[in-house]
Amino acid sequence: METFEHLDYRLLGPIARITIDRPERRNAQSERTMIEMGAAFRQASGDPDVRVIVLAGAGAHFSAGHDLKSAENDGAGFTVEERYAYEARYSFDLSMQIWDTPKPVIASVQGACIAYGFVLANLCDLIVAADDAFFADPVVGSFASSGAGLLIHPMALGLKKTKDLLYTGRRMGAREAFDCGMVSRLVPRADLDTATMELADHIATMPPFALRLVKRSLHRTLDIQGFRASLMAHFDTHQISHVSEEFKQKTSAGFTRPISRES
Repeated sequence: METFEHLDYRLLGPIARITIDRPERRNAQSERTMIEMGAAFRQASGDPDVRVIVLAGAGAHFSAGHDLKSAENDGAGFTVEERYAYEARYSFDLSMQIWDTPKPVIASVQGACIAYGFVLANLCDLIVAADDAFFADPVVGSFASSGAGLLIHPMALGLKKTKDLLYTGRRMGAREAFDCGMVSRLVPRADLDTATMELADHIATMPPFALRLVKRSLHRTLDIQGFRASLMAHFDTHQISHVSEEFKQKTSAGFTRPISRES
């Protein structure tokens, strides 16, 4: 079994619990975090004793999104071609690996679930949210970027709700997320871990091959409707937004400055 620096990986019976363990950074994802997440999902997917995967965040928040301080250093001086290749590897491809995981995946969400954290939760099959959870993708206003690099929001929220959130950058509370169907279960914060594990334990009693087949059919239904092609198309659009004059103006003082102005 691999060891991780940014994640806590635990086997709890038939459940693999993967916890982003960077509470001091609000569980923001750096390059290393994403690499480890890919390895953790491969490990859980390949373990025949694991039937369900839970993805969680340590501390007060699920995830604040990509680690902007890390991004300032990792992406410094990138050409357009280098940025495209970097984001394809560490964002798009790893995201699709999570989406394509053959076993059921449950996100356990509390506190902030922002930008790529928002995407990460929606890459999971189900979301159990605490009543203190909130969801937002503020990058259009903060960075003049075209939303997150993986535009999964319309499939999870519907077109109108997605436009409302992306055009304004506002926060959506857990109740609103539950009412629109994005969140599967809404529970008090104190009950989040118990409710998540009860759901995972219940799903783990189901026939594993049947679960794998029904997940494949559900995802193929979306692909037939253009899901994967639309994500790939938006990824290209997202790269164009990184070379716009608006983006240059918003990020001239660094990636963390726009967020600090919004907070």
